[in-house]
Amino acid sequence: MHAASPLIAIIVAGLGLAFVFGTAAQRLRLPPLVGYLLAGVVVGPFTPGFVADTHLTLQLAEIGVVLLMFGVGLKLKPAELLSVKGIAGVGAPLQMAVITVLGLGVALFLGWTPGEGVVFGLCLSVASTVVVMRALEDRRQAETQRGRVAIGWLVVQDLMTVLVLVVLPPLAGVLKGEAVATGELARALAVTAGKLGLFAVLMLVVGRRVIPAILHYIAHTGSRELFRLAVLSVALGVAFIAAAAFGVSIALGAFFAGMLLSGSQLSQRAAEESLPLRDAFAVLFFVSVGMLFDPRVFLNAPGALALTFAVVMAGAAIAYLLLRLRKVGPAAAVTVAVALAQIGEFSFILADLGISLDILRPGARDLILGASILSILINPLLFALAAKKEEAPNEPDRPQPVPQTTTLTGHTVLVGYGRVGKLIADGLDGAQPLLVIEEGAVGTPGIAHIRGNAAKDEVLAAANLGAARLLFVAIPQAFEAGQIVQQARRANPSLPIIARAHFDAEVDHLQKMGATFVVMGEREIAMAMLGFAKSP
Repeated sequence: MHAASPLIAIIVAGLGLAFVFGTAAQRLRLPPLVGYLLAGVVVGPFTPGFVADTHLTLQLAEIGVVLLMFGVGLKLKPAELLSVKGIAGVGAPLQMAVITVLGLGVALFLGWTPGEGVVFGLCLSVASTVVVMRALEDRRQAETQRGRVAIGWLVVQDLMTVLVLVVLPPLAGVLKGEAVATGELARALAVTAGKLGLFAVLMLVVGRRVIPAILHYIAHTGSRELFRLAVLSVALGVAFIAAAAFGVSIALGAFFAGMLLSGSQLSQRAAEESLPLRDAFAVLFFVSVGMLFDPRVFLNAPGALALTFAVVMAGAAIAYLLLRLRKVGPAAAVTVAVALAQIGEFSFILADLGISLDILRPGARDLILGASILSILINPLLFALAAKKEEAPNEPDRPQPVPQTTTLTGHTVLVGYGRVGKLIADGLDGAQPLLVIEEGAVGTPGIAHIRGNAAKDEVLAAANLGAARLLFVAIPQAFEAGQIVQQARRANPSLPIIARAHFDAEVDHLQKMGATFVVMGEREIAMAMLGFAKSP
């Protein structure tokens, strides 16, 4: 029997161990990404036992970055991104400049050359897109004003980093103390600007028409398989062309592709089709970070690692100050600053380029990776601390940490106010008091509304289910709906609970959690069609 290929071994070992360690972390009330990082350390070259192919793992992780940024672009309209250009367009470059100076100071303190210090500082100035987006989406803040500020900040950082990656090779001689022709540097900058401009024009002029047209055509074929394939082809294809032909990062290319689709009616469906693969490959990103890390740096250079980590954390404080200077509210500024308090994929790319150009010593990579691991691990704790900050006035996009319990009794509770939820609310026609639990704005005046995620104990408790007469769970996510049903059944054992499902397995799951009645959409459609056919 032939041995498994390195690619299969990586997928099996990486995802399998990530599942095991992620589950263990969840049981210990830690973020699952802690387990993913540990899984990478276990299969990395610096620990005994199986060693995965680092090069292949990084390539798989890049697919996760592409799909993640494509999904981000689908949720963010160009007008929303431009609305924060005055904040992110000024703040992000200033933050990168200050952190680069701090990194230079640490390098000089360690006895490195100024050129090494500049590259080292640049590596510490770029936040991880994957970590920021995962954090915002887990907390459902990606589509809020503060989420748009954070995403805009990331986009500006990505653009700045692309520029650095292009100009670093011609600047290598200068950073090493050698003389470099001014014309060569100017030519490199002009070529970079031209490529970025051409890519932007093609995306806005050609891509805005071609990409939605392709997806609309495939959608009309009625084949879900082809539509899913078309979505993945667009995301990966645009990202690859952006990198290969225009020198733009693959993450930025995928982001633009998604943003061009954001105004399309198919954007939500495209996001749903890319979600499973996106989550799986995003896990491999964290595994790849863990693989690159050499734990011996904690023993060999604890002081240098502490200074490096301090510079990364200083980036959060700098971002907060810059945001406050731009009149951003304190609560939103804290959220964005905490999201940016880590480094990731671009830091590793910059470090590798610096080492290959002989303008950064190899030992710097261990410090950068060590600071990245520590900052990623501490990021969920910082978010938890930020969540305890008292809600600031004039910031309606963030729900209260503990919603006030409703005074309604004998009322109907409706979880979810999407297409199905709105039809339910309209059908009730004010016969009984209605309370809606929805994360976003309801938009219908006169309806009592608790803003938050009903799967959280404190949000569902605020609905006063003990005094309610009926509960509708109208959200389409079966696992999250199951958590809500289970908590509601504990709160009121006799409460009638009506939920929705798409498959027989989801029906069984919701009934086991305590649902009184589960409606499966496909079954109801079939019954209605049969009823019409049998009617005289």
